Amino acid sequence: MRRLEEKTGAPDFWNDREQAEKTLGELKQMRDRFEPWEALVQESDDLSELVTLAKEESDASVEQEIRTIYTSLNERYEKLRIQDMLSGPHDGGAAFLSIHAGAGGTEACDWVGMLLRMYTRFMERRGFKAEILDLQEAEGGVKSVTMQLEGLFAFGYLKAESGVHRLVRISPFDSSGRRHTSFASVYVSPVIEDDIDVDIRPEDIRVDTYRASGAGGQHVNKTDSAIRITHLATGLVVQCQNERSQHKNRATAMKVLRSRLYEFYYEERQKESEKTALEKKDIGWGSQIRSYVFHPYNMVKDHRTKKETANVQAVMDGDIDGFIEEFLKADWSARAAAV
Repeated sequence: MRRLEEKTGAPDFWNDREQAEKTLGELKQMRDRFEPWEALVQESDDLSELVTLAKEESDASVEQEIRTIYTSLNERYEKLRIQDMLSGPHDGGAAFLSIHAGAGGTEACDWVGMLLRMYTRFMERRGFKAEILDLQEAEGGVKSVTMQLEGLFAFGYLKAESGVHRLVRISPFDSSGRRHTSFASVYVSPVIEDDIDVDIRPEDIRVDTYRASGAGGQHVNKTDSAIRITHLATGLVVQCQNERSQHKNRATAMKVLRSRLYEFYYEERQKESEKTALEKKDIGWGSQIRSYVFHPYNMVKDHRTKKETANVQAVMDGDIDGFIEEFLKADWSARAAAV
């Protein structure tokens, strides 16, 4: 951190504005990680002195104050310890998040809309900024959506959400009031820097243009500005329609594709070295990472960590921190055991 601080004080620091802003971003990220630990250590030392003074003076009146401070410090320590587990090369940065409807038809499209709301609430709680890059609406809800998320540890936290999410409820679309099961897949990849090389040759991809749908006024209905890019070797497909310019949509779609390919090849390398990697599965029975049950009882259960809660409404309002933290702890332990 000191080296970066010295760099910002150099006379020629702002000669390259893009590099300067990147350096300031790195410095802010390091400060955001370091300064909370520094404050915690200082306050722990202050508490230790208070305990020592209370013992010397046999003053029992400060016992409750000591307990309160200790509880607060311990909670902050646990949060910071979770952040320290986010030590991957892209954990501290931005992320692309995609949600796709799976088995369940109209029910599944409604489920995607519910998950979109859940993650939007989670991002609001964390102070993340979200931009929708592509939104495919369908009867009953949303067929698929892709967002770019900006915020400290956006990828580090949300990578825990990659997988199939299962919903069990009494269908609001079924006049007979029967119970239905729906599925949606969530995929999270890091927004990678331009200096990371991911080779995409023109012959490796197929680019399709189509007429955008949804919000955007009359213009979106008159021009084929939306872009769909298919990577032929891997079968990865990305779409973008948030811009009115076909050129801008193509540039954004290529950025998403580079990110998805980087994560795809990273996982392949991880599998080859017998390390933990995210498992891609069919969007259906037997492949879910988490179940959300609204009937005949209320429960959300993560099948990887076995963590569960009966407060379904809180989860759907974005309170998923506990599930993410349990996954990060389990992943950290598994990687430490493999070393």
